[in-house]
Amino acid sequence: MSSDAALRAAPRDRLLGELLLDAGLVGAADLERGLALQQKIGGRIGSVLMRIGAVSEDNLLQVLSRQLGLPVMGFEVPAPDEDMARLTAVQAPAGIDWLLDQQVLVWPGEGSDLFCAARDPLLPALREAMRHAYPGRRIHWCLCRAQDLERMLDGLAHHARADEWGGGDEQQLRAMAEEAPVVELVSNLMAQAVEQRASDIHLEPEERIFAVRFRIDGVLHTRLQLPRDRFDAVASRLKLISGMDIAERRLPQDGRLSTRVGGQEMDIRVSALPGVHGESIVMRLLPKERKELGLEKLGFESDHLAMMKEWTAEANGIVLVTGPTGSGKSTTLYASLAAANDGLKKIITVEDPVEFQLPAITQIQAHPDIGLTFANALRSILRQDPDVIMIGEIRDLETAEIAVQAALTGHLVLSTLHTNDAISAFTRLIDMGVEPFLVATPIRAVQAQRLVRRLCTQCARPHAVPAQIEAEAAVFAHKVLPGMAPRWMEAVGCAHCMNTGYRGRLGIYEMVPVTEAMQHLIVSGASVNDMKKLARDEGHRFLRDDGLLKAWQGLTTVEEVLRVAGS
Repeated sequence: MSSDAALRAAPRDRLLGELLLDAGLVGAADLERGLALQQKIGGRIGSVLMRIGAVSEDNLLQVLSRQLGLPVMGFEVPAPDEDMARLTAVQAPAGIDWLLDQQVLVWPGEGSDLFCAARDPLLPALREAMRHAYPGRRIHWCLCRAQDLERMLDGLAHHARADEWGGGDEQQLRAMAEEAPVVELVSNLMAQAVEQRASDIHLEPEERIFAVRFRIDGVLHTRLQLPRDRFDAVASRLKLISGMDIAERRLPQDGRLSTRVGGQEMDIRVSALPGVHGESIVMRLLPKERKELGLEKLGFESDHLAMMKEWTAEANGIVLVTGPTGSGKSTTLYASLAAANDGLKKIITVEDPVEFQLPAITQIQAHPDIGLTFANALRSILRQDPDVIMIGEIRDLETAEIAVQAALTGHLVLSTLHTNDAISAFTRLIDMGVEPFLVATPIRAVQAQRLVRRLCTQCARPHAVPAQIEAEAAVFAHKVLPGMAPRWMEAVGCAHCMNTGYRGRLGIYEMVPVTEAMQHLIVSGASVNDMKKLARDEGHRFLRDDGLLKAWQGLTTVEEVLRVAGS
């Protein structure tokens, strides 16, 4: 019987060595020698027989194809044109480096079909990894010559890395960005982030991997690490859908998109920043439909809540909210506007960006690139007969001076500053160039704030704190929370809070009204320490004090307060 006839007649469950022997492709002595060597070095018998020269690769592939029912594919590296771009793009979900290491080549078929050529397509771990890399795709495994596989993978690796910092070929990048696995991966990342209540998604490329991190309750958590070669396709996808230049990798870019994620309409701001290993990409997730949030829900103690309501009811003056990025300033301003919006006032805002849309309020998106700065918008706003004006941020002298002018001419102005505490807002405005008397006169009050993580109600448990901490907290607790015993708690962690011990956030606040005594210190050029001493003498508490009150009530932990407000 010929070797071809023997192969056609051979059942698939027979051992490879027997098939080779029956087909006359290997001698009995060579097979015995190969089996003996296999016992010593391991590996598959076919590879061992090739190693000792007992069988050619072509003959081995012919037998393996019959035994496994897999076709043998031959490949040629395509020219670096659209075909090469398409072939490179389909490797992206698994990553060129990983494919080189595993000796696997992915080839696009019709529709969702993919062909995978591998040195060893039987490895369960390899098949499982490919299913995860290409979810929803139908994978057809095949065999190929090792030399063909290496040549293809080397060509693809060279093409994928060409012009990495020169911007790349736009057509190739678009092809990568529109591959179904890449689209699905990006969609899944967004859905997971929304499900886990993340405010931001960070994509951070390194030399061999890229990390996906979610900011949840103000803290970054690593959620995924993927091969570095998958990053360019993901980055291209995000840049494409957010309106950025997909081929530009050397300059910072900003984009935005609106989409529906997990049943929610979302505005997503995207920032791309070039780094040593690629672009760092950050997505800020902003739900369009926001639950009505009043001042009562922000975590104010009763005395602070009364102050905020009093200040937002003023007919004129400036109320400032200070704190770093991500400290909840915008939320406080929106809640303040909602409190002031009694239907009898004209309220106009100028923001960059407009984070949430509010009913019955005119909101203006600043566009500095076309000349619509905060200052220019404010000049026009003053001609609109407003009662209340909200300025997203006072960033420069021109904006500050117009805000002061508006307050002095009968308007209530709400705005923010980036300072670490309330008192520093006065010196910050003076440093901008505002005259001290123009700082002291129109400003009604300054509020500083931070966000601390709220304890998970499912797993928090009682916990003792140092006597010094309890004594410090008691100073204000006896005034603000009379008769309430302390409920010190510690974070534990459970499935409900993803083992962090915390779920959600609440504000801690520092409120300083501008009294006559404070006006005198501002005008006289007193130091920040002198102004802080006056605020303390007048009975006001600082961020740490308010945070300890929250911990006293069992809402957060002392450790969290010290992390955010300082020790």
